[in-house]
Amino acid sequence: MKDLRSILRLTHEQGLSVRAVSERLKISKTSVSTYLLRAREAGISGWPLPPGYDNDALLERLLFRRVGRPPQDLDEPDWAMISRELKRKGVTLTLLWQEYRAAHPDGYGYTWFCDRFGAFQRRSSATFRNRHEAGAVMQTDYAGHTVPVVDPDTGVICQAQIFVAVLGASSFTFAHASFSQKLPDWIEGQCRALTFFGGVTKAIVCDNLKAGVAKALWFEPTLNQTFAAMAEHYDRRSCRPAAASRATRARSRARC
Repeated sequence: MKDLRSILRLTHEQGLSVRAVSERLKISKTSVSTYLLRAREAGISGWPLPPGYDNDALLERLLFRRVGRPPQDLDEPDWAMISRELKRKGVTLTLLWQEYRAAHPDGYGYTWFCDRFGAFQRRSSATFRNRHEAGAVMQTDYAGHTVPVVDPDTGVICQAQIFVAVLGASSFTFAHASFSQKLPDWIEGQCRALTFFGGVTKAIVCDNLKAGVAKALWFEPTLNQTFAAMAEHYDRRSCRPAAASRATRARSRARC
């Protein structure tokens, strides 16, 4: 229980990551993650511990009680609604479970909740595994969320745009912050990503933002001239936008 208390204190009071806690306490990251998950399922999500949780025997019973099949009369969540909610920006499965438990205190624990939702997804959705050849594709886009950055001299808060590049085969990821999504920042992000990866992929696939794509037509999309010149500089003629939206495809058909 000493390790558990230390994990909770370092995580919730000092804000350390799982990796940092693992290194500080000399225990595996898997153990740290397991302790935190069991604590969350028991309703412990902060520090200091709630009154009454200073009893080691009680704490051990709460976190390490035998896990069996959940009772059949538990309130079953609306999995279809949860699936739709997960598509909204900023919504996580943990957040949805917390809302479910607030409405149903005796409902599923977090692990069972995730397992049942995973089973629902496997039953209800077809999946397609897109296999990439190693070194073939670098996919680039801006993340949906911005990050607040404080100017140390003026105290002014600006929102940083997060450029993200991912290698298709390994999902190896690079991220870079800038203050806009304009062409210079877009090009800088691409160049920094290629430098970070230590090489140039056969193709660069980007989203249809204006800095990269001049005309997002379905049949013959047109790259921004500067972006195309950057590709030429790296001897990459295969810079292409991602698949156009349905509306764009409809407009393209109308022009044909």
